[in-house]
Amino acid sequence: MIYKRFAARLKAQDWLAIVIEIGIVVIGVFIGTQVSNWNAARLEKVETRRMLVQLQPNLKVMTDYFGAARIYYGTTRRYATTALAGWRGDPSVSDGDFVKAAYQASQILTFGTNSSAWATVLGADQLRRIDDPAMRNDLSFLMSADYSQLDLAGVNTPYRQNVRRIIPLDLQDAIRATCGDRSTPDAPTFLFLPPNCLLAIDPVQARQAAAALRAQPALADDLQWHMAAQSALMANMVPFEVSTTNIRKRISGMRE
Repeated sequence: MIYKRFAARLKAQDWLAIVIEIGIVVIGVFIGTQVSNWNAARLEKVETRRMLVQLQPNLKVMTDYFGAARIYYGTTRRYATTALAGWRGDPSVSDGDFVKAAYQASQILTFGTNSSAWATVLGADQLRRIDDPAMRNDLSFLMSADYSQLDLAGVNTPYRQNVRRIIPLDLQDAIRATCGDRSTPDAPTFLFLPPNCLLAIDPVQARQAAAALRAQPALADDLQWHMAAQSALMANMVPFEVSTTNIRKRISGMRE
């Protein structure tokens, strides 16, 4: 219809009407394009918000690990202090407590993720769509960080390997069964060690195992290295924890 009117006015050389008709068409196309772009941008923001909200479970696992690691390595450090006293011959440390502490000091808790996992969940295209620059920076850090700083290799030290060569295997199994990693029903991924190992070891077995440990005084030096490796892991954990906590707070704010 509009084309017939345009042709008729062109024949009549009604230039003002022609200009108005062209203006109406141009404005209509412009408005239609803008509405389409606005709608696409709105849908993109909705999708980005949904993606960020869906990251919450992964982020919670990370913050749970950071909280668990602090408690876990605080416990192993106390066991390590007792074990070192046992190597020094401190009379207040019994043979059984010495052996249990030496084993418990070798326990480790590591983190099972990497930057590739984040890159899969959150691609570069999605990252560019996030308006909040601080959140974008924190997510970029999690996508590109070196997770080997939190990995098994950092705390799988010679002490952990060597002390388990000395303590009899059946005794290791008993300590692990009674005093090994524990979790709660509410937080199954939040592992911890009992602060005190109440396992009663046969006195003869305890004396023999303690003597075997004291016959290897270099293990005390290895234990100090092991403690230092754990301290390094805890320090390396800080930037990961800061970024994760910041992102969780911002996502929670988006949902309000």
